[in-house]
Amino acid sequence: MRVIFAGTPEFARVALERLHAAGFTVPLVLTQPDRPAGRGMKLQASPVKQFAQAQGIAVAQPRSLRLDGKYPDDAAVARTAIDAAQADVMVVAAYGLILPQWVLDVPRLGCLNIHASLLPRWRGAAPIHRAIEAGDAETGVTIMQMDAGLDTGDMLLVEKLPIAGTDTTGTLHDKLAALGGRLVVEALELAACGGLQPIKQPQDGVTYAHKIEKAEARIDWTQPATVIGQRIRAFDPFPGAVAELDGELLKLWRYEIDSVSRNSGAGCGTILSSDATGISIACGKGVLRLTELQRAGGKRLPVADFLRGFDIKPGMVFS
Repeated sequence: MRVIFAGTPEFARVALERLHAAGFTVPLVLTQPDRPAGRGMKLQASPVKQFAQAQGIAVAQPRSLRLDGKYPDDAAVARTAIDAAQADVMVVAAYGLILPQWVLDVPRLGCLNIHASLLPRWRGAAPIHRAIEAGDAETGVTIMQMDAGLDTGDMLLVEKLPIAGTDTTGTLHDKLAALGGRLVVEALELAACGGLQPIKQPQDGVTYAHKIEKAEARIDWTQPATVIGQRIRAFDPFPGAVAELDGELLKLWRYEIDSVSRNSGAGCGTILSSDATGISIACGKGVLRLTELQRAGGKRLPVADFLRGFDIKPGMVFS
């Protein structure tokens, strides 16, 4: 089976590596154009491009695939490459470009998407972040037959994965990337022998995982401690939950729940205690204890090390 692969970040690279290891022929990879990154803001190839080039796979990086869009020349060159690949199927994972109908129609078996949620819950751009932020007990991967809608196509394979109470977006991303890579190999093996059974997505339970914005990162201490904790984990590693103390923005990385209720009359955001075991803060409901923090320009530090360079006393208030 000949497989065109379209993807950009590390999540997609894992899937491409699994397809390559499983012996599928990948004549073409589509990925986003190189972007400035790092302190020097030098152009950097995506993880998918780096892997493809290491394996000698042809790479195309159109800015758009719309033949009637802003970059018709890019789309036309990509169309020539896609047609020449003579693919049976296209596998898509976090590509970052909308596929117009002409792309969906080219492969004999259409386009299969690796989506990191249990559809129809968390359609859209940030399903891993939003599942943790919402306090979901489980997530998973859906292999979906792509159509013109936003993650609305028929489900082909689904596998669930529990979300641990300590999972961050970073750790859950890695688990789901591995699961997605395994599941798409299974899907293609089934597709080769006509064994896939499409299932329509339910009409009930549709939610949208909107893109994460940096402005969301600031903590609201009037929320319950459990909800604040979910947000800290959801925004790890990006963009990092932030809170202001004594005029300085701090990033909050790890925490424990001291209690789900509190008798203290202290206002929300007030520091109740501060020592080497943690910084306990009054929330709208309950008490949250921070155990890992970071100052601007500094490193992530366990609370005991952090307090050596930042004097935090009971009674101080996070704004």
